[in-house]
Amino acid sequence: MCMRTPPSRSNTSSNLVYSTESGRMCPTCRMPVAQCTCKANAAAPPPTDGIVRVSLDTKGRKGKGVTVVKGVPLDAVALTQLGKQLKANCGSGGTVKDGVIEVQGDHRDTVISALQKQGYTVKRAGG
Repeated sequence: MCMRTPPSRSNTSSNLVYSTESGRMCPTCRMPVAQCTCKANAAAPPPTDGIVRVSLDTKGRKGKGVTVVKGVPLDAVALTQLGKQLKANCGSGGTVKDGVIEVQGDHRDTVISALQKQGYTVKRAGG
């Protein structure tokens, strides 16, 4: 009878999720959940120069225009809320991803005026 040995696991590709010493482990930083700093680092807004740039983008969208808002110095939750307000002001759909707000259609003037009312320094970018 031939006995197969199970495949060995290397420590570098280990997906440790629980330790008997410290309990649940963060899969990203591999620290105990109580000491994990991943969410605190992700919640911090990215560094910007303080100027919000509004542009129209059509690349990769089959010629359809999308108003793109970049450089807003907010964390992810506040950015999502601002995106929701801007979409409601414009009366159209859109999304918030990777620190960028996208509103469907050419609504640059509406977005610029709404952001200026909230006290942001806004520049029209890309023509």
